[in-house]
Amino acid sequence: MLNIADTLYRWCREDRPFALATVIQVSGSAPLPPGTSLAVGADGEAVGSISGGCVEGAVYELCQQVLKSGEPPIRASFGYSDDDAFAVGLTCGGELEVLVQRIDPGDQPHLTTALEQVSAGAPVSVAQVIDGPQRLLGRTLSVFGDGSAYDGALGSQQADRATATQARALLRAGRTAREEVGGDADTCPEKMTLLVHTQAPPPRMLIFGAVDFAAALSQAGRFLGYQVTVCDARPVFATAERFPYADEVVADWPHHYLERAEVDVRTVICVLTHDTKFDIPLLRVALDLPVGYIGAMGSRRTHEHRLKRLREAGVPEEHLARLHSPIGLDLGARTPEETAVSITAEIIAHTRNGTGLPLSRVPGPIHGSVPLAQGQSPAVLLSV
Repeated sequence: MLNIADTLYRWCREDRPFALATVIQVSGSAPLPPGTSLAVGADGEAVGSISGGCVEGAVYELCQQVLKSGEPPIRASFGYSDDDAFAVGLTCGGELEVLVQRIDPGDQPHLTTALEQVSAGAPVSVAQVIDGPQRLLGRTLSVFGDGSAYDGALGSQQADRATATQARALLRAGRTAREEVGGDADTCPEKMTLLVHTQAPPPRMLIFGAVDFAAALSQAGRFLGYQVTVCDARPVFATAERFPYADEVVADWPHHYLERAEVDVRTVICVLTHDTKFDIPLLRVALDLPVGYIGAMGSRRTHEHRLKRLREAGVPEEHLARLHSPIGLDLGARTPEETAVSITAEIIAHTRNGTGLPLSRVPGPIHGSVPLAQGQSPAVLLSV
């Protein structure tokens, strides 16, 4: 639902009921991930998409049905039909399950607040019951800001607390995902499946080394939705004018900056200095942090020398195994721009558990069933 938060917030503010269709499960080559929504207003206005066009008409009809009848939420499944080429289904061969429900803003006022926060770019998680007791199906609970505050009701204080705990964890990780709660007679007896929609701050890309490759990489990182920082110890090179696509340009010793930087599991670190006096202290810090990706530029000879120095500095082998070096995928890149594509391709493949191989050589579905690792609105995977 967060992919259409602006429109939903406007409808809630106007106290307009609407029908919300949300993708709750996908398999195979379904085009859009769980959490993506289509909504239909009382006047028939539609916003959003759940399949890129394949089944929009059928889902629109379901939305109108639920909106007009006021019936409880319903689930519908769509897949490819080999028997009837004109049947409603996904021509891409995947399958998806959709939850369609009527939303009356007055019944869940916290949802209006959550949508307002999403529209303002604030961190929010909205947990939606997608399986469980019929009376709770479609209910939501929202977790705000740093996760200390939540609002909504899912049937009991135990259920609310258990749901808030799961939503908090996903908010910190910046992930949209399905979670199971309940089923424990001592804490939360009713078992429920939640789809936790998450908007988190943009993930960070920390680029060390104010070189031409950094200029191209900062532009590529910005395009992918990262908050980009370029850091170099040489003030004459670390200037905003040289890196117009960076959100922040810092003149400081790289390891000193990294020691005080805020990072999380979505943070990517790209070391482009290939200078021992910068690389070794920087990588000693980086390899001990809970970040998502660490890559370092340099030849294979430089990499072997770097590993030797890091071992001498006491960095354990399991930490060294996290280092992507030489950085990037083998695309035959030569220019800074091509190298930026090579690096970001490796980051995407690592983040999404991709093989890095041509799709023509990989069997099975094109879109794997992996969780949203960048925690963004699911319609824009790496951008908030």
